[in-house]
Amino acid sequence: MSNIETRIKSLQRAMRVKRVDAFLVLNIKNIRYLTGFTGSSAFAFITRDRSFFFTDFRYKEQAENEVRYSERGLEKGKRIFLIKNLMKKLGIKVLGFESSVPFDFYDVLRQLQVTLTPLNGLVEQLRLVKDSEELQSIKEAIKRAEEAFMATKPRIRPGITESAVALRLEEELKKRGCRRIPFDIIVASGRHSSMPHAGQTDKKLEKGDFVIIDWGGEAGGYYSDMTRTLLLAGPDMGPKKKIYDIVNRAREKAISEVREGIKSSDIDAAARNFINDAGYGDYFGHGTGHGIGLDVHEGPRISWMSREPLSSGMIFSIEPGIYVPDFGGVRIEDLVLVEGDTGRTLTTLNRKLEIING
Repeated sequence: MSNIETRIKSLQRAMRVKRVDAFLVLNIKNIRYLTGFTGSSAFAFITRDRSFFFTDFRYKEQAENEVRYSERGLEKGKRIFLIKNLMKKLGIKVLGFESSVPFDFYDVLRQLQVTLTPLNGLVEQLRLVKDSEELQSIKEAIKRAEEAFMATKPRIRPGITESAVALRLEEELKKRGCRRIPFDIIVASGRHSSMPHAGQTDKKLEKGDFVIIDWGGEAGGYYSDMTRTLLLAGPDMGPKKKIYDIVNRAREKAISEVREGIKSSDIDAAARNFINDAGYGDYFGHGTGHGIGLDVHEGPRISWMSREPLSSGMIFSIEPGIYVPDFGGVRIEDLVLVEGDTGRTLTTLNRKLEIING
């Protein structure tokens, strides 16, 4: 059985538990997960024993090549009429749908003569655990991102602008086959580095700057996400080395806790408590990590607010940081795979402090 067929079967089992006759899927990432379709307009209609896929004429040929395990059809006219006719033909009485649908579409759904059941995260829950095909795509996305960074790093010197570094890194990512950039690349130097999501500006890198670089790659629709912090030789090196060491050891503490069954909040606590004990708790305000896959940010959340237990096959970031206003910041981010009683770090770039002499 293919991975796509396995995903559909898993969804159908979840539907039986939720006691719905059919499930309407509109989220395009969830559609890709369930059908393999890479276009931008479609919907899937899953019953307890069948899977239907519909797109418009623009994607007819593409769908014929990509969608192999669902019955295909073309949308003509208003989508709601097609759904209504499909439900009548199949005898659907209870329709589940993604609770994330826009209200105006929900308003249209209410016109149907069926029981409507909004379901939150039904497909997303399946996406938490990656299969072998997904793992390979993420590993390739990591490889592309790391190679792009290594090609860019020699240009990171005093005098170059943050935006120039980001532009070069994006170019190197695309050279290596990334069809899209997962998110706007962050290159934050000096005082900018104290803002976790500072973006990038035309500020020139200066001696003594921390330089946070947060970027990712793509392969087969799946993403990677990583962060490294470099230090340009200059003033105040002692305190900066100390902060970097604290963040790096916090990252190690968190990764050492990764195993099947542990709560997400316990992993977050391993990093957060270490930073608190070092006296920098007020300067680490975001969660320790997040899942990654077809979306850059998906489950599981590695946060003090999340108590969900981890399962083998989950992939997520570990990215503690310290951000001191008017001084600078450090973040170090790796991607980790849960494998039974341990966590395997998938990212391979150096984590030791790199001091660049300009």
